[in-house]
Formats: sequence, C-alpha cells, structure tokens
Amino acid sequence: MAGSFCWGDRHLAGPDPTNRRYMKAFKGRDFDERLNSAADARKAMQQRALARINAEDPAQRAARAAAAVAKDARQAEKAAAKRAAQERAAVEAAERAEQAKIEAARKAEEDAKAAVELAAKQKAARDARYAARKARK
Repeated sequence: MAGSFCWGDRHLAGPDPTNRRYMKAFKGRDFDERLNSAADARKAMQQRALARINAEDPAQRAARAAAAVAKDARQAEKAAAKRAAQERAAVEAAERAEQAKIEAARKAEEDAKAAVELAAKQKAARDARYAARKARK
C-alpha cells in the first residue's frame, strides 16, 4: 500500500478490503424503514382500539355513562360541602374576631378604670404627705 503507514501487519490507513480478518459493517434498517414501521404499528394500535370500542355492547356503554353521571354528582356534592364548610369557617372566624374586639374593648376600659383609680390613690397619698409636712411646721 503506497502512502499508508504500516505497523507490523496492521495498516493505519484503514482496513484492507481484501483481508478477511475485518468484519463487514452491520447492515441494519435505515431510518426511513424504522419510521415507516413505527407508523404502521401506531396505525394497527389505533385500528385495534377502534374495533374494541365499536365491539362494546350498549349495556356497557349505558353502565359507563351512569357511572360518569354518578361521579359528576359525587364531585358536585363534594364541592358543595366544601363551599359550605368554607362559609361556616368564615362565619366562625368573623364571630371570633368580633369576640376578640369586644374583649379588647372591655380590657381597655378596665385598664383605663384601673389607671384612674391608681392616679386617685397616688394623688391621695401625695396630698396626705403634703398635709403631714404642713402639720409639722
């Protein structure tokens, strides 16, 4: 072989087609064949599904429709119950907020009354000290 580097009995320029030691390339299906076979498989699955749907008897269809109606009714009932529970929770939260507001007002009134009483006691004590000081003179 002219122009190729030879290392022992191996040629680095590529396989020698006359040498039987090299394997032939795998001849698999090309991409178009794989796409076509996949499309055929999809078409066959679709035809089987359509045949199965068309083969159902009316009793099965009616049972399935009744089950769907029952499921919709259950879902509607569940949604109504959830809305009612949310409304009850909102009413209870409003009542709790009103009670907290009333309690806060009562507490503020008690605190104000206690502050007035404390101020009166302090004034009385201060007046008593002043009177005692005046009595000593």
